[in-house]
Amino acid sequence: MCGEASTGREAVELTEKLKPEIVVMDVQMPELNGLEATRQIKKIAPETEVLMFTGLETEELVRQVFEAGARSYILKTDGKNQLESALRSLAAHKPYFTTEVGEILFAKFLTGKQKQEDSGEGRLTDREREIVQLLAEGSSNKEVADKLGISVKTAETHRAAIMRKMKFQSFSDLVRYAIRNHIISA
Repeated sequence: MCGEASTGREAVELTEKLKPEIVVMDVQMPELNGLEATRQIKKIAPETEVLMFTGLETEELVRQVFEAGARSYILKTDGKNQLESALRSLAAHKPYFTTEVGEILFAKFLTGKQKQEDSGEGRLTDREREIVQLLAEGSSNKEVADKLGISVKTAETHRAAIMRKMKFQSFSDLVRYAIRNHIISA
């Protein structure tokens, strides 16, 4: 083990600095959730393998994890043997998943790409998802700006654009969206 992070943002920074062979990530992380952190890690260190080790399991989340670039998805309840097998497989740069996760991925293959969200709403960019997470976690526009290294005006512009793009009527709509889409936990 070469590093440990308590937030998704720290995980990305440590990955860039330490260049680990494997990153073990949880979906639910503050500041930058595991999905967004995985996307950023794969951009800065494409050779680094990501193992999603989480307590959450939905078909949509499994799909999102692999689309983000992770190559393994293990539930915390799967046990030590599954985790060890996944780590060995990833060390050889081979994907690893349980039978249940394999069934979900195979179903996706058979049915093709999933439709965009049922409501017909637009898709958020990586930066917009990052801003949604920070806002839904309770950060003010100024705090968002400070964490992302942007101006307060830019943070406000992003927030307004997200509200318009997603057709949110209120801030609580944004929070509900973040919970429903596993950007934050309830």
